[in-house]
Amino acid sequence: MPQAVAKTRDEQEEIARKLRRDIVVSTTEAGSGHPSTSLSQVELMTILYFGGVLRYDPTNPRDPERDRFILSKGHGAPGLYAFLAEAGYFPSEELMTLRKLGSPLEGHPNMNRVPGVEASTGSLGQGLSIGVGHALSARLDGLDFRVYVMTGDGEVEQGQIWEAVMFAGNHGLDNLTLIIDHNGYQQTAAVDEVQPLDPLVPKLESFKWQAREIDGHSLDEVESALDWACGVTGAPQAIIARTVKGKGVSLLESAPHKWHGKPIPKDEEPKALEEIAAS
Repeated sequence: MPQAVAKTRDEQEEIARKLRRDIVVSTTEAGSGHPSTSLSQVELMTILYFGGVLRYDPTNPRDPERDRFILSKGHGAPGLYAFLAEAGYFPSEELMTLRKLGSPLEGHPNMNRVPGVEASTGSLGQGLSIGVGHALSARLDGLDFRVYVMTGDGEVEQGQIWEAVMFAGNHGLDNLTLIIDHNGYQQTAAVDEVQPLDPLVPKLESFKWQAREIDGHSLDEVESALDWACGVTGAPQAIIARTVKGKGVSLLESAPHKWHGKPIPKDEEPKALEEIAAS
């Protein structure tokens, strides 16, 4: 039977530090990948997986009663893999095979190769539609599982996102929670320079969603927001999480537009790990 795992706040903080290290080390070892977008999602996923929210069972990854987490921004796969390993889906040692020939830990998550991955994503804009399908199936099957979908902010420019938003709102899918990792940057520039999104809360509310904005690096605010989402009835929920791309590593934080899809160089790795340890 899937169970939610609730760690203490001290344990959650240590998990966040550990998984930031795993993200940095695995992508640097691979020589490719997306550490910056993975680092911005860490606190959000820490509460999901270790804050008593997501109900899961690593020994039975396809249990029909499990809650679902879909990483729509599939390039954040190094972060997802780090959390799945920490949750017990596979040994942490396998993280060092990221993007290597024959490894199941591909550059974008493959649900047919990695236990705990709910959708093969990476083609941006599709994950929320998949989540809508899961949420609707729960209603049709009489099951009480919840569905959590994380998108990037640049991804929200995609038209398919808003089709899914419209459908979910019109059908009152209150077992669906959208988490927008609003770190402010997409592949080539700041989101505001490409396609400004704000104000997101009233836009989502106009589609019959409940929405709120939080500091996505505050474990307290993330926990409070996810608790709020579980209590909403009759409408899907959206959490707009203001985050920092490359959070915890000054090299990445200082120039996020230059480090999209680039690992930390080997000679910069020790400093990055020192900064994470001191955070």
